[in-house]
Amino acid sequence: MSYKINIRNKKAFHDYEILEKYVAGLQLLGTEIKSIRLGKVSLVEAYCLFEGKELYVKGMQISDYAWGSFNKHEPGRDRKLLMTQHELKKLKRKTRESGLTIAALRIFISGSGYAKLEIGLARGKKEYDKRETIKRKDAQRQLDRLHKIK
Repeated sequence: MSYKINIRNKKAFHDYEILEKYVAGLQLLGTEIKSIRLGKVSLVEAYCLFEGKELYVKGMQISDYAWGSFNKHEPGRDRKLLMTQHELKKLKRKTRESGLTIAALRIFISGSGYAKLEIGLARGKKEYDKRETIKRKDAQRQLDRLHKIK
């Protein structure tokens, strides 16, 4: 049973400069994992926030499972991220002292069947940084087209 779920948050890559990446497990309900396997997830407004010593992802929308019973989940609820204490302390220290944020980058199903969330320690881009990134991507596309023609 191999699921090819790989949902990316394109807005995060546009708005933030990603400095470090981490992979975290998600604490989910039964109908949530079924919806993820169907690809019914939106990460556009998702970000991570510390509550006490635990890290939660907020703003991640997992749509209702169509064949679920009365035990349906709430689509926009906060979900706990499962990481080691060492990683959590490191992330908390970096976000507190240097003004960085933690953005949800990608959700995928691991080889063992668990849903994983890739998060990134990010710094916000200025408007001119965003324009520079767009110029670089356009130049790379043109080079790729030229190489494809030859």
